[in-house]
Amino acid sequence: MSNILIIKHGSLGDLIQANGAIQDIKNTYKTSKVLLLTSIAYLEFMSSCPYIDGVILDKRLPRWNLLYLKDLKTLLEKYEFSHVFDLQNSNRTKFYKKYLLKKPIWSSSETALDEGEKLSDFNEDSVLNRMEKQLKKSKVTIKNTQDINLKWSIQDISRSLKQYTNGEFVLLFPFCSKKNVQKKWPYFAELIIKIKEIYKNKYPVLIAPGPNEIEEAEKLNAKIVLEKNEPVNINFLISLINSAKYIVSNDTGPAHICSHLNKNGLALFGSHTTAKKVNIGNTNFKTLTVKNLDDLKVEEVLNNIRKNLD
Repeated sequence: MSNILIIKHGSLGDLIQANGAIQDIKNTYKTSKVLLLTSIAYLEFMSSCPYIDGVILDKRLPRWNLLYLKDLKTLLEKYEFSHVFDLQNSNRTKFYKKYLLKKPIWSSSETALDEGEKLSDFNEDSVLNRMEKQLKKSKVTIKNTQDINLKWSIQDISRSLKQYTNGEFVLLFPFCSKKNVQKKWPYFAELIIKIKEIYKNKYPVLIAPGPNEIEEAEKLNAKIVLEKNEPVNINFLISLINSAKYIVSNDTGPAHICSHLNKNGLALFGSHTTAKKVNIGNTNFKTLTVKNLDDLKVEEVLNNIRKNLD
């Protein structure tokens, strides 16, 4: 039995989108042991993924930490991987290919290029198209790469939800990482007020802050979903999204989950990227794109909500 390594460190949205590719790799190498190298934030979540046989933690310490790199190299070499599928395609993973994993057959964006094609041109395509092209070049049978199934990660959270609502609810994701402030629509507080004015108590408004977002969440007039005063884990988050009546989100990890669960909702985009390029949006989970999110009025967002929530 050969061993196969998949590398995907994150982020959350990227890891969610890689689930279909991971499933296709496992189905292609049914008799092999497929392992995932990922970061600590996704270790517990991906440990329960049915498409892999195990998870290896990469602490992603600085590359000048030679002792760590030596230990990681020793660990990876024990598995004698025959193939590596680099779904991260970062400078770090290029470094790993050169210094830590020289022997296995390597699949990456660079191996997916057609003759004469530039990597910069390849990267202009959508995320899932690029992933599909990469796997096809590596002789992986494609079935799920663009049809991501997250059912395995959904849990029964009905008992936990009772402390927030006894029925249907609206779920908002008003946050984004500090390094991507251009993705953040600044009027969620006003939107919450408007939703409550229109729908009264029919649809409670819930928010599920991530790490370092609880303080910001407390400034919004919504019910904060936590687990022992800490952010909920990824399985709970996916289950919460799956239970929501309607969702409004910035272009963040939860928006990817909403899209792949085909939830009823809306993702807000500025000019930082396009919904098509990041593969967000479908018949139920729609997208609204403007040049500058600061100029997107609450009434326009509310009109989109009312078309699908009334």
